[in-house]
Amino acid sequence: MEPLDDHVRDLIPLAADAGEEHHERLDDESNTLKPSFIRQVAEALDHHETDRVYALVEPLHPADIADLFELIEPDYRAELARAITDLLGSDVMAEMNDWVRDDLVEELDPDEVAELAEQMETDDAVALIEDLDAKDRAAVLAEMEPTERAAIESALAHPHESAGRLMSREFISVPEHWTVGELTDYLGRKSDLPTEFWEVFIVDERHHPVGTCALSWILRTPRNVALSDVMKRDQTLIPVTMDQEEVALRFQKYALISAAVVDPAGRLVGQITVDDVVHIIQEEAGEDALLLSGAGDGDINEPLPRTIRTRMLWLFVNLGTAILASSVVALFEGTIARLVTLAVLMPIVTGMGGNAATQTMTVTVRALATNQLTSSNTWRMIVREWWIASANGLGLGALMALGCQLVYHDWWLSFVLLLAMVLNSLNAGLSGVLIPIVLDRLRIDPAVTSTVFVTTMTDTFGFFFLGLAELFALH
Repeated sequence: MEPLDDHVRDLIPLAADAGEEHHERLDDESNTLKPSFIRQVAEALDHHETDRVYALVEPLHPADIADLFELIEPDYRAELARAITDLLGSDVMAEMNDWVRDDLVEELDPDEVAELAEQMETDDAVALIEDLDAKDRAAVLAEMEPTERAAIESALAHPHESAGRLMSREFISVPEHWTVGELTDYLGRKSDLPTEFWEVFIVDERHHPVGTCALSWILRTPRNVALSDVMKRDQTLIPVTMDQEEVALRFQKYALISAAVVDPAGRLVGQITVDDVVHIIQEEAGEDALLLSGAGDGDINEPLPRTIRTRMLWLFVNLGTAILASSVVALFEGTIARLVTLAVLMPIVTGMGGNAATQTMTVTVRALATNQLTSSNTWRMIVREWWIASANGLGLGALMALGCQLVYHDWWLSFVLLLAMVLNSLNAGLSGVLIPIVLDRLRIDPAVTSTVFVTTMTDTFGFFFLGLAELFALH
């Protein structure tokens, strides 16, 4: 047996200590890193104990390593990355928060970023460096191997959040005239196969995909069978320019594990796998919810000035709509002066209208995002929401009218309140469905702008409750 060198011998007690501390790393209930473990890593970094840091972090799952970068103080991130460079694979970088990853990349030298990128698949490497400014990006690319650099530059040429950016260029394609035996032999002798793959793409002489063969089929099929006889010809092809949200919808609709990406000429240029799509679905779902509220990215790691600008802009727009709505109230100062009770009931009408509109708007935006709502069923959706708004308006209006009568003993006021509740409910329902649909038809993201318009409609119309009171000459 070869004797251990001093470096390895020194690492043995460190690894043993790390093993003893394993139960101290994660909280069993929340499955998150414990503060005590994060402090241990920070203390080791303070004392520049690189081996200690490595021993502590090495047993962690890639997702937990990504969490460590997010939870530890920003000043430690670059040094932590240098201490565990060979642990920062694509699995870790893919799980890492976008803002944290961007900050980390900015702290590292170009050659260090290039080294990380070369360890990753093309799509993950693109995600790592695509947000760098032009100067830093050029510096990183200059440090990379020519083949890797060319692949990333090709990916960056595609639109942001498109299939071309998302796809991996590591895939297996073989000619359709091969047999299963030839394919099996090829897989056995080829040394640079993708790390993970589930199917082989069959192409014609123009490199157009004509079918796929799942690995399970290949393993169970006799060697002399032609691939053209066993391959699945029906496949979902993804254009290289397709938006990543539409890609995710295709995967969800057709229960895909992987899909071929083709260029405008129909040639196979890459593949997208389900693990990439899972992240997209999560990002898009959270993004739409945050856009509806005007909270920007909604990420606690987002730079503070950017968060302030985003929220202030949205609140500034809402301030304008609030002033517009309040101007409607000013038109009926005389009515309010004659019947102060209206000032008590008016917020109920506008508040219920706003809540109803938010429900309808959320459902509509989600239906548009998931392709449940299309031009073929738009009218049915509008009629459906009209009936829902009518039923809710009548039910809640009747309840409020009864309460108003019991408290104020005024039949005319109760009737006006019922009518206002019904009309504002209808306005809320129709606004909540029509405004997102119109914005979508105009190629404007309804998740971004619907809230402002819908809130203005419900508040303004709700305040016309005062107009009804004026119409019926309540005094």
